[in-house]
Amino acid sequence: MRFLLISLLLALGFAAQAQTVKLLVQSSPLAGFQYHAGAVLWEQMKEGDALTLVREPDNPHDPRAVRVEWQGRQLGYLPRAENEAVAAAMDRGERVEGRIAALVRHKNPWRRLRIDVLVVL
Repeated sequence: MRFLLISLLLALGFAAQAQTVKLLVQSSPLAGFQYHAGAVLWEQMKEGDALTLVREPDNPHDPRAVRVEWQGRQLGYLPRAENEAVAAAMDRGERVEGRIAALVRHKNPWRRLRIDVLVVL
């Protein structure tokens, strides 16, 4: 009985450690939508889809640039006015993820796609 109880407690401990916590830290529009693959991929994307955030410290236009990709295809960037904290977290090695928060058919490309940025704890 004692062995069973210890085994159960150990299993619960490992299960608790295996879970990850994701903290929403930012919600932003997508910059550059009209210049990248967003229009071509529009019908395939859906709210909640995972986005990959890629740090571009050597970007000639913005040293804090964070590229946004969906299934390996570039959609655009986090806006320059909103990328400082995310870039700093990525530079520190923190695990940062993105997801599509909203897709809206709008003539203004800044209003078409909203991105949630999450820090994985």
